Amino acid sequence: MTDRYAPFRDLARQIGVDAVALVPGPNFARLMRHDFHTSERPLVLMIPAEGPPAAIVPNLELGSWEPLGFEGETFDWRDQTGYADAFAALAAHMPLRSVAVEGQVMRVFVHHALRRAYGDLEIRDAEAAISGLRIAKTADEIAALERAIAISEAALAEVLDSVRVGQTETEIESRLLGALFAHGAQGLAFAPIVAAGDNSARPHAHARPDYRIAAGDALLLDFGARWGGLCADITRTVFVGAPSDEARAVYDTVLRANLAGHAATCPGATAHDIDDAVTGVLEASPFAERIRTKTGHGLGREVHEAPYIMRGNHAVLEPGCVFTNEPGLYLPGGFGVRIEDDILVTETGSRSLTSFPKDLMTVGC
Repeated sequence: MTDRYAPFRDLARQIGVDAVALVPGPNFARLMRHDFHTSERPLVLMIPAEGPPAAIVPNLELGSWEPLGFEGETFDWRDQTGYADAFAALAAHMPLRSVAVEGQVMRVFVHHALRRAYGDLEIRDAEAAISGLRIAKTADEIAALERAIAISEAALAEVLDSVRVGQTETEIESRLLGALFAHGAQGLAFAPIVAAGDNSARPHAHARPDYRIAAGDALLLDFGARWGGLCADITRTVFVGAPSDEARAVYDTVLRANLAGHAATCPGATAHDIDDAVTGVLEASPFAERIRTKTGHGLGREVHEAPYIMRGNHAVLEPGCVFTNEPGLYLPGGFGVRIEDDILVTETGSRSLTSFPKDLMTVGC
């Protein structure tokens, strides 16, 4: 047995359970280097505190499962017969009294199948502890993040060059999607946000097919490519033609907050410290009432993961952690500005993985 399961065995012992159960999702994909589709067919990987792992795998997935070099017993099942016998076989092979699961990933019917097979089984939600194992990124993961970000930035440059007054948000969104895949994206980190004018004041806006951008509009683009299983997450706000004096002042405030977040990031700093530095700049401005969100979130195999960069979260950011620094100010009915970078905590400080310019930019001129 290789040591790739060691962190999960150690975690099981630390939290006092007999095993850790993983289902398809970011933790499973990181461990097995393969991302299985989540469907009505349960696939469960059981890693005990002691001894080799075991797995329940749909028979139709064996062709993808076998090349992964799994070191334990595999109990497969077919649609025609159902999965109950596979769960019973796992229970007979690996008796357990307690198991830690991913509370935000494991679906209820898989939980029930474990209970039926094991009877009096303690199922403990250990989402934070299990997902916490991937907060510090490996060198390969950082390289994949950098690739995803480079693809995203190349697509952004291409799209901004083509923006013109009179285009709709959905037209710009369509070009952005095409540019992402043309530059090498393997998927999307999330559905892009392309929002102009008053729509830019909605932090999670949807592109409108019937709004044509006008001179003076703020145009906010929040998006990211997925490459190698890792997600980019970038936001830039530009202005279509000359911005107003108010827009310039708001943009300058958000940019200063973003830079304060960079300066506050170093090993030993907490998520609270960074958010406090960023939000403090916004609060000291004339636009404090426009604050709507925390500073950011962890970034990796999920576009939102731990740690969450917010006051009250005193988790220390260790080297290898990647998070978003994305201060914003939003005036409903007016406009919004957000500037988002992806930040890597290093042994000596921090490094921005994003490099797209942040000086106020006008387009469509």
